[in-house]
Amino acid sequence: MDLTLAHWLYGIFTIVIIVTMIFRKGVVLPTILGTFIIAWVFTGDIIGGFKAIFQANLVAAQELFNIFLIIMFMLALLNSLRDLGADKRMIQPIQKLMVNGHVSFFVLAVVTYVISLFFWPTPAVPLICALLVPAAVRAGLPAIIAAVSIAIAGQGMALSSDYIVQVAPSLSAASGGLDTSIVADKALILSLISGVLALGLAYLFYRKQIRSKDNENIQNELRNLQTSDETKNVAKTVNLKLWSKVFAIFVPIALLLVLIVMLVNKLSSGNGGLVGGDGAAFVGGVAAILLLMSTLAFGKSEALNYISNHITDGFVFAFKAMGPVIPIAGFFFLGSGDFSGAILGVENGPSLLFGLVEATQEFLPQSAFFAGFSILIIGIITGLDGSGFSGLPLTGALAASLENGSIDATTLAAIGQMGAIWTGGGTIIAWSSLIAIAGLCGVSVMDLVRKNFLPVIIGLIVSTAIAVFLLG
Repeated sequence: MDLTLAHWLYGIFTIVIIVTMIFRKGVVLPTILGTFIIAWVFTGDIIGGFKAIFQANLVAAQELFNIFLIIMFMLALLNSLRDLGADKRMIQPIQKLMVNGHVSFFVLAVVTYVISLFFWPTPAVPLICALLVPAAVRAGLPAIIAAVSIAIAGQGMALSSDYIVQVAPSLSAASGGLDTSIVADKALILSLISGVLALGLAYLFYRKQIRSKDNENIQNELRNLQTSDETKNVAKTVNLKLWSKVFAIFVPIALLLVLIVMLVNKLSSGNGGLVGGDGAAFVGGVAAILLLMSTLAFGKSEALNYISNHITDGFVFAFKAMGPVIPIAGFFFLGSGDFSGAILGVENGPSLLFGLVEATQEFLPQSAFFAGFSILIIGIITGLDGSGFSGLPLTGALAASLENGSIDATTLAAIGQMGAIWTGGGTIIAWSSLIAIAGLCGVSVMDLVRKNFLPVIIGLIVSTAIAVFLLG
């Protein structure tokens, strides 16, 4: 196809964005500037450029606002449980399972994975590190190895699939016009392959560092552990203690039932089940009712204030975490023919990114292997900014453009999602949320990066190879 100046400008700004990510800088500025210049050149009207900035952000916000809502409800629920002290009660019995350091490594991984699937690892990590890591250290697991287990299971395996909250697969699918349910399913498979392999390798690499319970270094490590003030709010009145116990049992059961319903619905229906927008709506609605019930434990009058405060705090967290993604997604929506018309104010919008890739297809190797590992590397590069999510609009858009007869776009989107989130989500770079895990476990973040690096990279390479040759 014939490339226009707008195509070339889109390609230039895409490269600028990738290079900016490599240098660990924010990419909001080049995405907004790129949207303005490309729209101005395409429409030939500077006013059209100004309007496109607003329209691109509006289109992105409309497509992604369900993400903000689900984050808000889940975090509000977690904060409400924290007020009751139910969050601590939910995981205290697990301490009894930590009979030695070897068992503790896997107990930490399983608990972190499950909690992070529902509440995301960032809000869940302070709770896990405060209650379970000291028990694991007493059982003989070094704090640095405990941090490895938490990072791989939470920031890596759980967050890279994000199968319950579904922020990641929604971002990956939206900019490429892909089916969220298919992307989510493939991302779940790849995250489990990467995570189980990474955890297994980490245990094999570091199992000799696990010690007996009477080791003299245990007390020194316990003194280095940091606990979050947020985990110390325990219900004090008799009535609240009762509700704390009730919700410590009721909420896990309710969330487990949510997971079962989603899986049963998926297996029994032929249209993907409760995944994507329907899945997010279901999970968010259940979280809202649980939030309502938990705040009512403080009394009817108090509940009116508590629920408002928790929802406000949830929205603040959601916009801090995902706000910068809106202009980034807007730029990559501009490159998609499905959204560019609405952004540019024309009936038939151009497919700028697809046009660029199509024009270079004859120069690129037409192989699934090349496409799969190219999108993995691009995902890893985008994750270098320390976020993980900001690169998903790019990998999703590229996945749709790089699709060929040998590999499906949804598979490529899932591979890119793995690279972006395992890197930026907080497993192999020190300037990510990995800092929180290292700080709460009282270990060096650089030591944690070094221990995570090889198991994680091997896990990503193997899962990508499996995706290329088996998922297609």
